[in-house]
Formats: sequence, structure tokens, C-alpha cells
Amino acid sequence: MTCTKGSQHRNYRWHQKLFLLIAAPLALLVSTTGPGLAHDDDERMGGAHSRENSRTPRGEGHRAQHHDIRLLGFHNLQARSAYQPIIHQQGSRWIAYIGHHGGSALNTLTGVVEPNGTSIVDVTNPRRPVYLKHLPGASGVGEAGGAQMVRACNGSDLPKGNKDKVYLLRATSSSHEIYDVTNPSNPSLVKVIIGPLADTHKNWWECDTGIAYLVADGRPEGWKVSRMTKVYDLSDPANPIFIRNFGLVGQQPGSTLPSNQVPINLHGPISLGPNGDPFGAGKNRIFFGYGTNSRGVLQIVDRDKLLNDPTLTTATRIAPTVDQLLFPQIGKLDLFPSAGAHTTLPVMQMAVPDFADNTQGAVRDFVVITDEAIANECRENRQLVYIADVSDAAVVSKDAKLFTVSNFQVPESSGNFCQVGGRFGSHSSSENLTTIYYKRIVFFAWFNAGVRAVDIRDPFNPVEIAYFIPATTPDTDERCVTTNGVETCKIAIQTNNVDVDDRGFIIIVDRANTGMHILELTGDARKIANLPHRHDD
Repeated sequence: MTCTKGSQHRNYRWHQKLFLLIAAPLALLVSTTGPGLAHDDDERMGGAHSRENSRTPRGEGHRAQHHDIRLLGFHNLQARSAYQPIIHQQGSRWIAYIGHHGGSALNTLTGVVEPNGTSIVDVTNPRRPVYLKHLPGASGVGEAGGAQMVRACNGSDLPKGNKDKVYLLRATSSSHEIYDVTNPSNPSLVKVIIGPLADTHKNWWECDTGIAYLVADGRPEGWKVSRMTKVYDLSDPANPIFIRNFGLVGQQPGSTLPSNQVPINLHGPISLGPNGDPFGAGKNRIFFGYGTNSRGVLQIVDRDKLLNDPTLTTATRIAPTVDQLLFPQIGKLDLFPSAGAHTTLPVMQMAVPDFADNTQGAVRDFVVITDEAIANECRENRQLVYIADVSDAAVVSKDAKLFTVSNFQVPESSGNFCQVGGRFGSHSSSENLTTIYYKRIVFFAWFNAGVRAVDIRDPFNPVEIAYFIPATTPDTDERCVTTNGVETCKIAIQTNNVDVDDRGFIIIVDRANTGMHILELTGDARKIANLPHRHDD
């Protein structure tokens, strides 16, 4: 059995006397488990579940460790459990938007305790992040609250957006919403796209077309899963247009599959849009990842067929037939039972170094599939990264042959990670396709093993080149396990998600309330990246 201690607002202990009357009932709220969700247990230990015994000793934490990555800047994000970070350029400024797991904490800008939502931080100077705004999310703990997902688009990129505006698409635990964040210190709600919902997760937004793929609860419309895809046209953010629902065969309304045979929930898609990757490869391809730590599926879809199926009617846009679900599907890779597909990152037209002299197959397409560890102290199957060869999906339109060719994992013995505390294993990869790193380096969030930088220039032989494990702080929440009725708790970093910006900076955020770290490569690892110069003041 595993559990975590709830947020105790450690970042404002000096306010305890002043906020005593507030803190006491909040402690009761945080220690109450939220409503159960009918999806796989990918996020079941979010940021705010209570431990069982308040007298269990608290662990000591650990120092930072690193190789060829250095820390530039840090912010504790008001000690909120963090999920998805992005860094978006807005004119001459660079703004970080961070989605949070459920729970609550003191907003130090206002002096008000707020449900975890979205942190907005100016990281123009990565060494001196400035916290601008906390945008509250839905109340509740763990996955029953918060606002985990964020994506951003400039109105000048959207076909029908206000050219002077910047828009934020975020998923709370119960809705998908659009905000005007032109002034990131004072965001305003533009539209609630859909809600209330009982489940959401990792959405994707094409800024050049406005098409968005929203992970949403399909059960109110008869779907057999709590996470499927609702496709919307958000080219005019103030006027969303529903296009269709989508998922795997067997998930749709009317499916007669027994519940234990229904394909697992969607986790999230990555679309290359109509124009493909930065070099024009992979046009009109979407890569859907289903499952997290088990029964994973990679599904490759023809985007044009998904959006423009001539057989769809008003009714089947909501409840598509089996044929309509298969129509855009190019290929599907079923992973083995203990592997999921949390993140499915396409890497197109890779020249394989050792194949250079081959007359065929020297340039190939791949997808980097990242699983998610979900249990503390390795009480599960090991979760790692797989690289799949998907070259056949560029050749055929149906039944493409997809297969894994390699994997990457962090050796447990390199840090005794199963004993450190919290989760050990992969969770997510960077998703920004900036040419600084694309086809060269992928960054992986690895919970108590921090962030790992992996050279993928030879996809058949990925090699770790750098890592950074942040130090714990007084804000870092503990993670607990129970063995033979005895509970033990340890304090460890839980690097939850990672991304990179178009300057080459790396942003990581912590599930255990530690905050946000801004990093950069150094040494030999930096030479592999396509960085024109070192970022110095």
C-alpha cells in the first residue's frame, strides 16, 4: 500500500498563528480522499493524499546531484504539486505556465488559500523567475481537483484569433477552458469549452490551425471510458466548434466488449498538424498514447481523415461506428501488459548512423514512448522508455507494422532509487520540437531520479548524457509505504514533468511540492545540442 502526505502549506509556516482558524479545516479537507475516477491509476498519488499515521517520523531528504546539467533558477510555486509546465514566448518576454495537481496552498501574492490551479511565472531571466499569478483550479485533492494541463497559442498564429492576444488552453479536473493571458499578470476567462466533466487530462492544441484534441470524460455520452478525445476547432478561441469524438474500437457507445476488455483510457495525443515537424516530415499525423503503466497502446492516425470523414453525421460525431473509428487509423501498437504510453513523442526521418551504407531503410521514423511509474519504492513493474520504429506508417495507409527497437532506463543501482523514497521510474518526456534538441536529445522526468537527458541520434542505442536531481527543500512533501502494517515515510524529489523552450532552457517541476527548476546543459552534453551560444548574463 502506498500513500503520500497532504499539502500542509509548509511555505507559510510563519503564518500559522495568523491562519490557524483557516488551516485547521483545510487540513481536514486535504486529508479527505476525493471522489474515485473510473480510469487507470496513472495519477492516483497526485499531490494531496494524506498518510495514515500522523506520528510516523518524517524523513530527512537529500542533496542535489548532477552531471552536465546546471541549475540556473528556481521557484517554489507556492509549494503546490506540479504537473505540466510550458514556456511560451510573448513578445520579448518568456512566460512559464504550470498546471497543478489538486490540493490547496496559500497564494503569497494575495494572502488567500486557494485550490491549486495554474502558476504563471515570468522566466525571461531564467536566473530570476518572477511569480506573476496563481489562477485557481477546481477544488478537491489529487486528481479530483487542480488544473493539470496547459497549452498556449498566440492570436497572431491562430487563423481567427485576435492578433494582439495570447491565449491559454487549460484543463481543470472538470472542464476545458480558454483564458486571455495577453497580460499574464491579469488573465481573464474567454470561454469554458466543455464542462462539467468527471475527468480530463493531456490536451494538444495546434496553433497554426486552431484544432485542439481535448482529453475528456466520454461516459455522459455513452462511451465506455472516462478519457477519450473530443476534437474542437479553437481557431477562434471565443467561439469553439465541436468537430467529433474519437477513441479506440471498443471504447465507443454501443460497444459490447466486457468491461475488462475495453481498451484502456487515453492519456494524450501529439499532433504534427498539416505541416509536419520542423523539417516538414510527418504531415497530417497524430500520435495517441493510451494507458500509463499497463495495457499501453500507440495509435497513429491520419489527421485529415479524422477531421474530414464524409460519412459522419450529427449522431455519429458523438457516437462513431467501428468503421468510422478505423477510417483514420493508420496503425496501432499494443504494448505488453505492464507497459503504458503516457507520452508518445514522434521523431521523424532519423538518419540511423550505422545504416548509412544501406541502400534501403537508412532513414526511418520513430516514436519515443514513455511509461509512468505509479507506486512508491518500486512496488510495481519497472516503468521505462521504449523507442518504436513506425516507418511503415509513412508507406501504407492501413495496418502499418509498428514495433519497438530499443529502450532506455535509469539503472536503479546507480542511486539505490528504490530505497530513496517516492516513485522511481519514467513519467514523461519533453514535447517541444525545437530544432535545438529535436532528433538529438530527449529529456525525461524520472521522479526521484530527477531529469535525464538522452542522446537519441542512434534510436537503436539511446545513451544517457546528463542528469539533474534537485535537492529537497522544507516544502518537499513526503511519500509513504506500509509494510506488514508498519508505515514509513521518506522525503524525496519527484520530478514529474519536463519541457524545453525555444532558447534551449530546460524546465522541470516537482510532484512533491518542491517547485520549478530551470536548467541548462553543460560540458559534452551541450555540444550535442544545436545551441549557438552559452546562455550567460
